[in-house]
Amino acid sequence: MADTRHSPVAPMEALLVEALPEQPGWFYEPKWDGFRAIVARDGDDIELWSKSGKPLGRYFPEVVALVRALPETQLLLDGELVIAMGDHLSFEALQARLHPAATRIARLSRETPAHLVVFDCLGIGGTSLLDAPLRERRAALENLHRRTDEPALVLSPVSTQLSQAEARLAASGGALDGVIAKPSDGPYAAGERAMRKVKQLRTADCVVGGYRRGASGGVASLLLGLYDTAGKLDLVGFSSAFPARERIALGRKLTPLEDGPGFTGRAPGGPSRWNPGKSSEYIPLRHELVAEVVYDQVTGGRFRHGTRFLRWRPDKAPERCTYDQLQRELRPAELLQVIGAPP
Repeated sequence: MADTRHSPVAPMEALLVEALPEQPGWFYEPKWDGFRAIVARDGDDIELWSKSGKPLGRYFPEVVALVRALPETQLLLDGELVIAMGDHLSFEALQARLHPAATRIARLSRETPAHLVVFDCLGIGGTSLLDAPLRERRAALENLHRRTDEPALVLSPVSTQLSQAEARLAASGGALDGVIAKPSDGPYAAGERAMRKVKQLRTADCVVGGYRRGASGGVASLLLGLYDTAGKLDLVGFSSAFPARERIALGRKLTPLEDGPGFTGRAPGGPSRWNPGKSSEYIPLRHELVAEVVYDQVTGGRFRHGTRFLRWRPDKAPERCTYDQLQRELRPAELLQVIGAPP
């Protein structure tokens, strides 16, 4: 039977900007790289809701148990689910939880338990705080956190100085996705882009190991590779945001290289992880072109989203395009320092 329940509130969202407002009256917080979650508790009825409004509780039973252990039986919280996998925070481990088998979920919840990072309190003790200013909601959240000794409940840091938030971001490795700015006197504007955000973007030099051709005959996407420690070229992502007028010219640039080996390590094959259901056939190239691209996050050794082409790098030897240039992920021990006192 289909689940007919609905999230009690749509998450407040953020507008992507190039620069955050730096003035009194704003709170600055980390933008976490996990699963956004609205947490609702009404006595023994506890549910976690995704950003899209789908129930997540069955996939994270240990977090449901965590919420049940809190000293309030009526709660509505906004936060983020994160998982420490081995020695780093892993988005891939979060994705692995979205599995139909209850036995698999139960095993993973024991082996790689999730943490709940909380950053807003929308209701507590039967009182709605949706219309209360953020500074009051934050005070309620801090009070709740002080009353529990659950280590898996993490209070996301907040500062009134943009420079402090930016310093945390710079020290965070791959765990923090950017900085969020919120008006401290504003209510919780459910479903609206009432916050502001800047994202942490990085660049990498990649070998163009192949490409896909579009219906018009031009280039649909460049396929990007990095060399592993054995000297094999692995597929790590793609770039496809090219103006229509450039796609034909780009095809002319790539055609002379079409007699190459393409990807000699991890290669396109089977369903495309970026475009499910679409053909993963590609045209392999010689390893001669190096492209500098802008990316946001890495999951499982691949760029999580499509990258933005920045420029060609004729000065860079293809064999120097290795994994070690990617931003390393934040280690859990360092996470404690990031969420601790502002620098």
